[in-house]
Amino acid sequence: MRYLSIVIFSLVLCVGCKEQKAKRAPKTYKTYTVTAADRTLKTSYTATINGCQTVEIRPQVSGMITEIRIEEGDAVRKDSVLFVIDQNPYKAAYAIAAANVRSAEAALSTAKLVLESNKDLYKEKVVSEFDLMTAQNDLAEAEARLALALAEETNAKNNLSYTEVRSPVNGVASMISYRVGALVSSNITEPLVTVSDTRKVYVYFSMAENQMLDLMLEYGSLNNAIRQMPEVELLMSNGQIYEEKGRIDAVSGTISQGTGAVSLRAVFPNQKRLLRDGGSGSVVIPSVRKNCIVIPQAATYELQDRVYVYKVVNGKTASSRIEVLPQNDGKEYIVQSGLKVGDVIIAEGAGLLREGVEVVVDTDKKEVKKEE
Repeated sequence: MRYLSIVIFSLVLCVGCKEQKAKRAPKTYKTYTVTAADRTLKTSYTATINGCQTVEIRPQVSGMITEIRIEEGDAVRKDSVLFVIDQNPYKAAYAIAAANVRSAEAALSTAKLVLESNKDLYKEKVVSEFDLMTAQNDLAEAEARLALALAEETNAKNNLSYTEVRSPVNGVASMISYRVGALVSSNITEPLVTVSDTRKVYVYFSMAENQMLDLMLEYGSLNNAIRQMPEVELLMSNGQIYEEKGRIDAVSGTISQGTGAVSLRAVFPNQKRLLRDGGSGSVVIPSVRKNCIVIPQAATYELQDRVYVYKVVNGKTASSRIEVLPQNDGKEYIVQSGLKVGDVIIAEGAGLLREGVEVVVDTDKKEVKKEE
């Protein structure tokens, strides 16, 4: 029995030794040797899409719609007739105005004859000076009535022309808010239709004030930033990149007090009419960085909103704070300070390490073995 106890104790001791050895087996950590490289960072900004010219079509005269000459979504040409408003009352008004013009012309002709006759009679002392002056005043009054009649005729003619509602631009028609028989006027709430010229589109987005300041510092001035900034991309609402690239062509001169953001505009060609007025997407702005220090984000850890890495210094881990660019692709950081080319850092699992851990760099495999 005593012999059996000794055997069991020996077995337990051997198992404990094996477990202790297993625990002491060195763990392997990948390392990364810091080098310089070129990177292009892409930053996205939520955006809205507008046609380069969008016009709400509203009637200039009141009346009932008698014709609609377009379909919803049609491509329309400048000056093409879109709607016709009941023309009968405006034709009648134009006829009355034209008749008034003819009457005023006849009255003017009569006034001229009377004046010429009175001039001759005044020379022969048949009529008085009063009669002559009265004839001159009648002529002036006839001229004024003709001018008024002509103005009324022009107004009536314009009103008649306004019964044909035309498109002032080339573009694409929106949904139509009214149908034949609807009574409309210049005061209607909804436009008859909206026409958008989308041969090119304006994409509006906002950028934080500090980001705008970074651009100005990078390029020297706002005008230089607009001129020298690389072409931008448009990420459409379906998650695909639009095939054409655009350029930023305008920046707001003021900062929104409500949001603290600056409004920008990018212009994109749209010959295939793929982009529509009122659409949404994201403007993707590239930023090229030359000869910069790039490290994997997996090699870092954060503490109180500050970023740190573990360097391998004299065979031990040494925590080092670094400054990184806010813009990143989710996989890498561009380091502004805290590291130099040639530094060796822990490439993975930095958040699980601690200060002063002894490590051995495997130069062949470029890995670090932690000594327990």
